[in-house]
Amino acid sequence: MISLHVMNALITNDATVLGLLIATLALVFHCSSLPRFKGFFKIIPSLLLCYFLPAAYNSLGIVDGEASNLYFVASRYLLPASLVLLCLSIDLKGIWNLGPKALIMFFTATIGIVIGGPIALWAVSFIEPNVLGGDSPEAFWRGLSTVAGSWIGGGANQAALKEISQTLDDQFSAMLIVDVFVANLWMPFLLIGAGMSAVLDRKLKADSSAVDALKEKVEKFQLGIARIPSFQDLMIIGGIAFGAVALAHVAADGLGPAFKSWFGSILDANPDSVVQFLSSLEQGFFWIVVAATAIGIGLSFTKLRSYEGAGASKIGSAFLYVLVATIGMKMDVVELYHNWDVYWSVILIGLLWMAIHILTLLTVAKIIKAPFFFVAVGSQANVGGAASAPIVASAFSPALAPVGVLLAVLGYAVGTVGAIVCMELMHAISM
Repeated sequence: MISLHVMNALITNDATVLGLLIATLALVFHCSSLPRFKGFFKIIPSLLLCYFLPAAYNSLGIVDGEASNLYFVASRYLLPASLVLLCLSIDLKGIWNLGPKALIMFFTATIGIVIGGPIALWAVSFIEPNVLGGDSPEAFWRGLSTVAGSWIGGGANQAALKEISQTLDDQFSAMLIVDVFVANLWMPFLLIGAGMSAVLDRKLKADSSAVDALKEKVEKFQLGIARIPSFQDLMIIGGIAFGAVALAHVAADGLGPAFKSWFGSILDANPDSVVQFLSSLEQGFFWIVVAATAIGIGLSFTKLRSYEGAGASKIGSAFLYVLVATIGMKMDVVELYHNWDVYWSVILIGLLWMAIHILTLLTVAKIIKAPFFFVAVGSQANVGGAASAPIVASAFSPALAPVGVLLAVLGYAVGTVGAIVCMELMHAISM
């Protein structure tokens, strides 16, 4: 997909764009600390502005999110560093004590996506019959299956479904609009919900005591070991974070090709089979996330855990906010407007699809009385993956970010299989 701003963005130098993004983040957090803006930030969370202001820069042609390499850098370097630092003080026992509702809501989110795609495709076919297409190469179910792969797992699963469904390149570009626009449209509502989670929990009649207990336990631990960081502390935290990033990339560079070699013949011999879920194991980003998370959890059992007191998770959160800004910078409302005649039916399917996903989540949450935290993180662990699940979790409290990390990794594991089921259901409806 080529952005409308590739040729005429006002700022094209990534160093300048990075400066603009970080200055924007600084301005947002400075304003959030001022008494005069207290009422505003009670309604609009700072995290939401950190997302939408870069989106406005991109939509207005000030920067070009598609041409910039900043998202790649943030997702490959800052994200794994953040995962390590956020997991450094992880309380696995506390997460376990959250109970089964966290997993129930995660898999409910997955089921909502699996059934939402076929239902949305069927519904829109009454307005625009051309969205079906039977078994033709241009049939919408092929491209929509890549959206299912992305929304249940992530980019690796999406790439796998593109090959499995034999989606045409032009159609894949259109589906990226659904993936990016609709998913990014949902995320702000989750961030707003995080700011009013107590109200939503009352409406759901949910018992959030386990979530509150974990939050308080981690925060108490952080306060108990808090100290003014020395220069040595900051250098060691940097060494922990980016040393782990280096190891995660080494693991990815080794494990990705190794699995490709081991399973390549199986995948090639069964191009339309469910064994294609193994293709996720060939993707370097999958192993970067898994390795960084594993290293962070491993280090939480060592004396390095004490560096949480010097601000390890705060530095990790800062990295996450830079990632948020680069994600926001990829959203382009102007392009959607200019191509509405091409994309309207795809967008409508996407919006209905997301609505079914949300309705499924809220219905099950109401039945089992699950806290809104589980709704938000379960949804984003599917739809957003490792890049945004910890962001949404940390909107409730930075202490809860590791919950989002662990659920997002689970999303990678089930993404391709769930998307294949969704694809076959859409294929059946199209026939």
